Amino acid sequence: MIELTGEVLVAVVGLSGGFAVGSAFVALLIVLDIVPRLVQLARAHRRSAIFESALLAGVIGFNCADMFDWRLSLAKGWLLAPAILQGIFVGMLAAALTEVLNVIPIVAKRLQLGRYLFYLLLAMVLGKVAGSLADWLLFQQMHQ
Repeated sequence: MIELTGEVLVAVVGLSGGFAVGSAFVALLIVLDIVPRLVQLARAHRRSAIFESALLAGVIGFNCADMFDWRLSLAKGWLLAPAILQGIFVGMLAAALTEVLNVIPIVAKRLQLGRYLFYLLLAMVLGKVAGSLADWLLFQQMHQ
């Protein structure tokens, strides 16, 4: 009985955390008008429902892939299509977000880091690369 209660509690906490993260993600997309701007950049106004559906399907699909530990063998060339499509989507989303926010110039101006902007960008890039390498080489290897 105690084990069942513990499992139910873990399931409720996990589901609650997922709802919180998902709600925050959707709130970010709505508040920043990312999808409408992405539709405008792609000049696909009539297909905005497709963008929204693709976003939802991608989030659900990759959450399931992470939760159920799905693995793809890259032995076949056609399996690279999801990776390419994901890269295109992330690139377009990042471009829309950058255009909407103008984050880096605003931060540099507010913190009076204009002359250090190159080093700020370099630190961001190197931090992202180091974090990705640590995740791929250390953490992912430990879980296999």
